[in-house]
Amino acid sequence: MIKFYMEDAGEALKETGSTLHGLESGEAEIRLEKNGPNKLAEPERESLLLRFAKQLKDPMIIVLLAAALVSGITAFYAGESFADVIIILAVVVINAVLGVYQESKAEKAIEALHNGATIITDTNMALAGVSKPGLKKLNGEALCFMADPAVAQSAKESGTTRAVAAMHKAAKEYPGAILAVGNAPTALFAIAEEIENGLRPALIIGVPVGFVNVIESKENIFAVCEKHHVPAIVAFGRKGGSTIAAAVCNALIYSAAEMLDPTARGWK
Repeated sequence: MIKFYMEDAGEALKETGSTLHGLESGEAEIRLEKNGPNKLAEPERESLLLRFAKQLKDPMIIVLLAAALVSGITAFYAGESFADVIIILAVVVINAVLGVYQESKAEKAIEALHNGATIITDTNMALAGVSKPGLKKLNGEALCFMADPAVAQSAKESGTTRAVAAMHKAAKEYPGAILAVGNAPTALFAIAEEIENGLRPALIIGVPVGFVNVIESKENIFAVCEKHHVPAIVAFGRKGGSTIAAAVCNALIYSAAEMLDPTARGWK
């Protein structure tokens, strides 16, 4: 595949048969009919059984299964209870089920990114860290409303924070977005309120950092998301931050845009 971003602009335009002003509408329609929409092909989904089986490939799970086997053989020949075997196998099964469940949440977010979902962050720092080339491949975008004058005015009038006002704006204008919070616990409380009132975002990323209301906001948003079946990635405890929020977004973007290999992101 030709990496046009590494070529001279004139050469890239010549090879693609385009101009600095883009394609004429007639030519664009011809290419659309010939090549289809500018959208990455979605990979074939793995079956639930295969995903469950992959969870069992973890080295620690293999050790547990080996321990269950040894314990079972010992119990059989000694005529003892199989309680230890049952407990170990139960732990393995529960771990695998939880792994599949967590992966399904990420898959929903990746599917949303394939469909051009918008990512909205609660800080400009997180916004700056989100991969724009990756989003461009997915026909998506990332936004932050914290510096929006209308958000500042709304926060002032309602006696709340800009983070709260920004999330209310996001809920109204981008109801199917991915909402990434890495700084303000109040933003998570605002999102939880919107979800209770009917909002169904593509994904909630809740990783604010600090002390005041941080733990409470994370536990609350996770409970609300579970209640209303909204996918959520939450880092419980006091740790997190805007860089973590951006990193989670990028992990999803790279997976959706087939850019997990660093060379696909221009690295040499």
